[in-house]
This record gives sequence, C-alpha cells and structure tokens, in this order.
Amino acid sequence: MNFKKLPLWVFLFTFCLVFSQEPNAPSFGKGLFNLVGKDSTWSMKIGARMQILGTAEWNNPPEGGLTDPQSNMLVRRARLKFDGFAFSPTLSYKLELGLSNRDISGSSNFTSNAPRYILDAVVKWNFHENFELWFGQTKLPGNIERVISSGNLQLVDRSLLNSRFNIDRDMGLQLRHHTYFSRKFLTREKLAFSQGEGRNVTGGNLGGHQYTARLELLPFGTFESGGDYSGADLKREEHPKLMVAATYDSNQDAVRTRSNLGDYMFNDTGLYETDINTLFVDAMFKYRGFSVMAEFADRDAADPIAKNSDGSPATDANGIPTGGVVLEGQGINLQTGYLFPNNIEVAARYTHNEFDEAVSGRNDESQYTLGLSRYIVGHKLKVQTDLSYRDADGGTDELMFRLQVDVHF
Repeated sequence: MNFKKLPLWVFLFTFCLVFSQEPNAPSFGKGLFNLVGKDSTWSMKIGARMQILGTAEWNNPPEGGLTDPQSNMLVRRARLKFDGFAFSPTLSYKLELGLSNRDISGSSNFTSNAPRYILDAVVKWNFHENFELWFGQTKLPGNIERVISSGNLQLVDRSLLNSRFNIDRDMGLQLRHHTYFSRKFLTREKLAFSQGEGRNVTGGNLGGHQYTARLELLPFGTFESGGDYSGADLKREEHPKLMVAATYDSNQDAVRTRSNLGDYMFNDTGLYETDINTLFVDAMFKYRGFSVMAEFADRDAADPIAKNSDGSPATDANGIPTGGVVLEGQGINLQTGYLFPNNIEVAARYTHNEFDEAVSGRNDESQYTLGLSRYIVGHKLKVQTDLSYRDADGGTDELMFRLQVDVHF
C-alpha cells in the first residue's frame, strides 16, 4: 500500500460512508448532497464530476498526406468539490480536489515531489457590503476562458491561447468588489496578490510576487445564472448581454517560463529570475442561444533568456539555451456557437498565436476548430465532439478529433 496516499483513502472512505447514510440526496446536477448544521452555523455542498476523453491525431507534414496516426483514451478530469459557509453566510469556502492523473501531475522538488491533489482551497469573507476578501489557493482573475470551469466549456477543451498564456491558479489574497452605476450597468473589480509560482508549491516563495488586476464591464446587466462565465447560451438570454473586461498581470522576479506556469528557469547559481507581464482583453456576448467569446493576450519579459551570474546566456556548447526561455508573444481567440431548441449546439473557434522567434524557438500557429455538443442536462450531463486543424508556420501541421462525455453530480 502507498502510505503517502493514506489520508486520501481515509477521506474517500469517510465520504462514501456519509453519502451511504444520506436519505434525501438532491436532484441530478445539484451536488451529491447538501449538509447544514442543526444550528445553521455551517453548510457543505458536496459534488463530483468526471470527463472521459477519446482523442485521435494525425500529422500533416509539408510534403502532404496524413501520417503518424495516434489515439488515446483517458479520464481527463475526475474531481470532488466542496463548498458552503462556516459560522456565518458571510464567510464561505471552496475546496476542490483533482484525482485524475492529469490533475495531479507536475510534481517537482518545489512541490515536495508528490501528487498535487489540491486545485482550490480558498476562504471568502464578505466583510463589507459589496467587498469580498479571498485567501487561499484558487484561480487568479485572468482571461475569461481560464476562469470558466472546465466542466462548463463550449468545446471539448480550452484553446491554444489559453494553454500558452493563461496565469492559472496561485496562492495568495484577492480583493473583489462590484458596483452598479445604473439599474443595469455593473462593474466588477478584482485585485490579487499572490506568490507567483503556481499551485501547490511547498518550497516557499521562490522568486518575487505576482500582482493581478481585472476590470469587468456589464452594460446590459448580469447574465442569467452566471452565464458570463459559462460556455454556450443555455439560458437563451431574452435580452442581449455583454461583458467586456481587461486583466493586467505582473509577476516580479518570476522563475518559470510562463509566469506562474511552465518550466523552472535555472542558471549557474540556482533559479533565474525576471519580470514577466501579461495583458488580457476579452469579451462575452449572449442572446437567444447565440454566443460569442473573444480574447486577446500579450506577454513580455524584462530579460526572457536565462542568464548566468556573469550576464552570459545559460547555454550549452552549441549555444542552445538550457536555463529556460520565457514564452513571449501575442494571441487571439475567437469563438462562437448557436444552441438549437433541441439543445444541440454547433460551435466554431479560431485561434492564432505569434511568438518571439528570437527567444521562444516556437513556430507561430493557427488552429481552426468545429464542435458539436448535445446538452442532456445542461453542462452537468453532455456529450461533446470537435475536429481541429493546427497550422504550424514552417512546421508540421496537425489534425485532431476528440470525443468527450461529462457527468457532474
């Protein structure tokens, strides 16, 4: 038996034991069950979800033809989620655990070289009117596509813009506030101060700190059921709804190639540090089953190539960088879809990323995606499939087909 995982097995056993004794579980998609203390001083909603994914890929080299076929089937995500309030409704919390191999991978010396089960562990305090203070590990207020839950996506998975430029989860503090300037016009302000190394880092603060600010404008009022952070117009908005937002993130003395993600950068004395700045501008629009999402990302670094203490680049004998290189560049992502009355949706996405070739060593890329989804119980039970073609400038193109089933209790 792997005794490092003993606490997890004890937790899961207790979870199953409690569930087996719960006589009145809620309806499908509303959580496995909801618990409330007898004196109403606490609550806990418990949910579980999984995504089962099948993928087939082919290369399309410059000389033409589809080659090197590959296929893969896996449990893409398997998660447990707990949320509620403690002591008072003004003090809420969220705990989310990832159990699939993809969820817990990425261990390193800086995460105690162990599986990374914790996705979110955050406490939220509504301390005054429209002000809320968050403390813990959770998603930073970055690009809209990243903050949308993986279970609420319009296509099988997020775009190449997100995989190259998003700022993901981190440990720290967040201050959130919202204001109505009229009966409908809403603004939301989100500020974050975080450690800057990503989730589940146990080795202390490795570089500097990360600062994030996001402003959201909703001129036509709020979306139904939080639809501004959910793919597809499942609520079929009766009136046009729009959110326009911008995020600026500055990771001071960052030690990873993609701000708080990517590979760690090293030089002759240890970790290499540089300032990395990321800008996002995005929008979400929904009206009567029709939806549009647009994103722009830009990343730059003060000194993107890892250097030794004497100022020389950290390279091998052939001059190839070995210490790490910040992924600088820009990206755009445009996505749209229409939901038919029978809850079948067709969607399309175009993504284009351009990288600084002098430092990244990457080819510019464009990806075209067509998707088809059948929402059986909204995002809680759905089947999604998509077909993508990636055009790599000067490299080998790729064709990818995916089929995924989502089940959320």
